[in-house]
Amino acid sequence: MNRPAILDAVPAFDEPLPFVAPTAPPLEKVVARLAPSYERGVLTNGPIVREFEEAVAARIGAQAIAVSSCTAGLMLTLRALDLSGSVVLPSFTFSASAHAVVWNGLGPRFVECDPETFQVDPRHVAECVRSADAVLATHVFGATCDVEALAETASGAGVPLVFDAAHALGAYHRDRAAGTFGTAEVFSLSPTKVVVAGEGGIVTTNDGALADAVRIGRDYGNPGNYDTQFVGLNARMSELHAAVALESLAGLDGRLARRAAIVDRYRQGLVSIPGIRSQRVGPDDRSTYKDFTIAVDEIEFGLPRDLVVAALRADGIDTRCYFSPPVHRQRAYHDVVSAALPVTDLVAGRVISLPIYGSLGDDDVDRIVDVLEALHRHAGEIRATAAA
Repeated sequence: MNRPAILDAVPAFDEPLPFVAPTAPPLEKVVARLAPSYERGVLTNGPIVREFEEAVAARIGAQAIAVSSCTAGLMLTLRALDLSGSVVLPSFTFSASAHAVVWNGLGPRFVECDPETFQVDPRHVAECVRSADAVLATHVFGATCDVEALAETASGAGVPLVFDAAHALGAYHRDRAAGTFGTAEVFSLSPTKVVVAGEGGIVTTNDGALADAVRIGRDYGNPGNYDTQFVGLNARMSELHAAVALESLAGLDGRLARRAAIVDRYRQGLVSIPGIRSQRVGPDDRSTYKDFTIAVDEIEFGLPRDLVVAALRADGIDTRCYFSPPVHRQRAYHDVVSAALPVTDLVAGRVISLPIYGSLGDDDVDRIVDVLEALHRHAGEIRATAAA
């Protein structure tokens, strides 16, 4: 590629390349699976939901409770733990993590992320966990965080450890599946995830009492006799969503393999471009690569992140800046007193998530890499044009 489109050249993609293309299972398979429940008038929290829970439990090796969303699962898990006070969590995460904390009347205590892995920094967690009531960590972009260090810290402090595993259904850490760590983990099944239900989530845990509480909590806190045990939610999964999720789960391993191949191709192409690095994933870990995220160093690359995003858009490449702004900088949390988080601010100001999905072709990946190389090569001209 000679010149980027932001300098009035022909765009790399005639038709804009979307950031995400959800992989929905074949409709005829979903309808066939749904039909028996539908014909019986069982539309929610029925046998297909239970079948989906059993399939996830068998794959992961923990009890699985289907819910209407990952956010609802986080809310119910924290509620079931009967917490008071504050929860330590990263600011470099999706806002739903913090929302679940605040919805439970708890105080978020934001901590730093690691600049290489983008995961929560266990050392900062250890510094801040004193007097806190729980730790809520996120498996960022589909890779697991440092579960051993976090478990040791949480155990030493005598507090539960919950993982926002929204991105991580199918991830592994040292041959253990995400979903088996800590007190509980909560996955998302929304359209951008590697297993989709339309909308939905699933809570996994090996704590039987907690599993029972989440099951009751998803039905308003009603154990079946309408004498509600605690303030719960309507967080039941419908049979339709469970049917979609079951069919989606069946093809998970193939999709994960394709995403890993796309990431390998991205990395091979990007390695020679100064100022660009991708998320570091541990050698013993398997990420779902729900997102493929790079960090752009303005000095080495020649352009600031936001100008790179604009230039990619000009060439027909859609991107996202997850998670910018970080939660502690968002308006919803302006009144939360937070320690300075310089690493989080730095990472949030550099990250760009590039397109990744099963139907993304190798030639598409190569063209995206070519555009980034051209942006670096023409960085001075682009800066001058932007400043004019």
